[in-house]
Amino acid sequence: MKSYELSFGTIFIIRNNLAEVIAKEAILMDEIKVVELHDFLLDNLEPPFSLLVNKKHSYSYTFQAQRKIAHLKGLHALAIVIGTSGALMSTETLLNVNGNIYKNIQVFQDREKALVWLNNN
Repeated sequence: MKSYELSFGTIFIIRNNLAEVIAKEAILMDEIKVVELHDFLLDNLEPPFSLLVNKKHSYSYTFQAQRKIAHLKGLHALAIVIGTSGALMSTETLLNVNGNIYKNIQVFQDREKALVWLNNN
């Protein structure tokens, strides 16, 4: 598994169509960082691809970033791993802002269960 450090956090390429994203503690995800994320994923993964977003740290989004983050061409499935009720609330808010445009999204409290779900989708 290869890891890549970007301005906002680390991306682990698990396989050619699956990556894990871990944002840094207290980072503010703005539109520029979202574009950086999208560009990296599109350049390094084979579509359709799946993502595991590991919310092990607390971070936030600008409103513009919230609107842009969910619009990623080539995304097939998204698993979000949360560890706190605050992470769950922020995830639900982010999904609601985008009108739940993806049907293939699941929220998990366990990383391994999230990976199993992604491997079966």
